[in-house]
Amino acid sequence: MNAKTNSGIPPKIKQKPKKEIIVNRLTCATLEGVNAKVIEVEATFTKGLPGFSVVGLASNDIQEAKERVKSALLTNEFVFPPLKITVNLSPSDIKKNGTHFDLPLALLVALNKKSFEEEGLFVFGELGLDGRVKSSSLLFPLILSLKEQAVIKRAIVPKEAIAYLSHISGVEFIAVETLKEAIELLKKGEFKANVKKFSYDAKLFSIDRTTYYYEEKYENDFKDVKGQIIAKRAAVIAAAGMHNFFMEGNPGCGKSMIAKRIKDILPPLFEEELLSIAKHQFLDGQNPDFKAIRPMRSPHHTATSASIFGGGSGQARIGEVALAHKGILFFDEIPHFSKNILEAMREPLQDKKVHIARVNAKIEYEADIMFIAAQNPCPCGNLLSKTKSCRCSEVEIKRYQNRLSDPFLDRIDLFVVMQEVSSSDRADVTSKAMHQAVIEAFKMQKRRGQTRLNGKLTEDEIETYCCLNEDAQKILEGAISKFGLSHRSIASVKKVGRTIADLNGNEKIEKKDILEALSYRRRK
Repeated sequence: MNAKTNSGIPPKIKQKPKKEIIVNRLTCATLEGVNAKVIEVEATFTKGLPGFSVVGLASNDIQEAKERVKSALLTNEFVFPPLKITVNLSPSDIKKNGTHFDLPLALLVALNKKSFEEEGLFVFGELGLDGRVKSSSLLFPLILSLKEQAVIKRAIVPKEAIAYLSHISGVEFIAVETLKEAIELLKKGEFKANVKKFSYDAKLFSIDRTTYYYEEKYENDFKDVKGQIIAKRAAVIAAAGMHNFFMEGNPGCGKSMIAKRIKDILPPLFEEELLSIAKHQFLDGQNPDFKAIRPMRSPHHTATSASIFGGGSGQARIGEVALAHKGILFFDEIPHFSKNILEAMREPLQDKKVHIARVNAKIEYEADIMFIAAQNPCPCGNLLSKTKSCRCSEVEIKRYQNRLSDPFLDRIDLFVVMQEVSSSDRADVTSKAMHQAVIEAFKMQKRRGQTRLNGKLTEDEIETYCCLNEDAQKILEGAISKFGLSHRSIASVKKVGRTIADLNGNEKIEKKDILEALSYRRRK
């Protein structure tokens, strides 16, 4: 029988007080495409069969981190706790990858009896078996993306990564060399930055509190291009406004020479653009030099669609279009490129973005590019020659030229037919002089308050900034009725006219500016 009190009510059974389980947390991040997702690394230590498990859709490199963490702790005289350790990477429905999760995992294990939470503090680092904290190729794009999202204040990072991480302003970096150093840091709770901000070694000027950087290095100089006065003038206009540019001409007339030299006369960059370029280079496995020079990519016409736009069956990777972000994408012999590639180029030329859809992921990359294309007038290349006869039939020429659709060509602002090479051709301008003209036109655009350069203006911005005087307006209206210009063509002529006016130092687009802009229009 159960024991009862005098009142007939059974006595309450005393229960042992429950021991509160401490959940320690540190903040890390993972990449989803090119954007960082904040990941909370949380750990519990409970009595039971000793074990170490990581849950939350962790990739193989994170699962392997358990062995690196064990070895790093044991070689630094830390006792691995004889408890059941469970680490959760939250949110659990996002796939995580990267060896930079090693350091937060090790710190949670080493400080299992200490509770700590520091708002805005992120921890990144790969561990060596001896406890050294190593860098990872994902750190730069991760931290830059977190900074753009305004979610990171300070970060504990490997000291060897500071050479490139110090370029990211607005984040306090605490550099550590060893696991032991990081553990002492968290024990004391003193998170003071020990890294100085990087200063760029480049030419610079400021407009409205924004600093712009540029280099005066001309590895390939326009003084080597003899003749081609019209093409070189078009090249300056294209560079000053970052307009898409198309050149047609006989083999050897200088199309590729001009395209390669445009890279050195492009407009200056501000800090966010420099970092964005470096971010894309890191994602491609390159080591950026952080020079104030815009990138140039020139894929071969045999390149696949995946290599141009990015892709991959498992994890999507960026392609040539994204790697040319804020710079030049050059297609030489453009009719030989796949029809699918040429039609797919319409999206980045219009929207400045690339969308990659896969079963496992849908990724969007920035692709704000200046597109340059070159082609021969016919398959044999001699159609425009005065000294050589063309060997192509009319059918072959038509088929060759029809590889480029009107909707694709409609997204290109400047078209130039190259002159035939002559013995009397002379060099008449240098890259330095052309670059100086581009910089002055750039300053005019920025002083007007433009966030985008002329070639990238939206419809509303065209109405705001591309103001024509009365004579120029009459010329444009006449051209619209005479040539039947489409809405996109009208916008293109206005944008080119705005850049020409900037090069000429005109506040409004004048008659001679719009006439020159119309001269670069595609002849159908």
